[in-house]
Amino acid sequence: MLPPSWTSPPASAFVPTPDPLTPARDITHQHFQAGDEIVVIKGVADGELWGDAMRVVAPSWHTLTEEDGWRLRDADGGAQTFITAHPRYLVHLSRPCPDCMIYLRAMGDHLLPRHAGADNTVIDCGWYTTTAVGQLVHIADVHGGR
Repeated sequence: MLPPSWTSPPASAFVPTPDPLTPARDITHQHFQAGDEIVVIKGVADGELWGDAMRVVAPSWHTLTEEDGWRLRDADGGAQTFITAHPRYLVHLSRPCPDCMIYLRAMGDHLLPRHAGADNTVIDCGWYTTTAVGQLVHIADVHGGR
């Protein structure tokens, strides 16, 4: 499997795809540290995993999942530069990490065959939403429709 790509081709598509891996991922808050470069896998682009790359800034409370999360900064700016995300959504970019590599491999094995042939298209699997209070929440973690 090629290393994941964090730069998107121009065209994009929303393709709902089940995610049986992320909600069951067992990653503790201590797995990440302030300053770590991470990525949140959101889908496939040009036959590779695709997602949003960010930097871990500080611990925070993740209200919607009622679990601790991390405050993240998007170095490229955008509509929302800082968000809060649960550790199970994050994958290390800045250092080799066996747990994250196993997750990436499993995610690739799950997603890439489903979206083979979608060249020059970014496939957003629709797993995440950003709430009004700035929290990145996986659709499996939203409590009571919030």
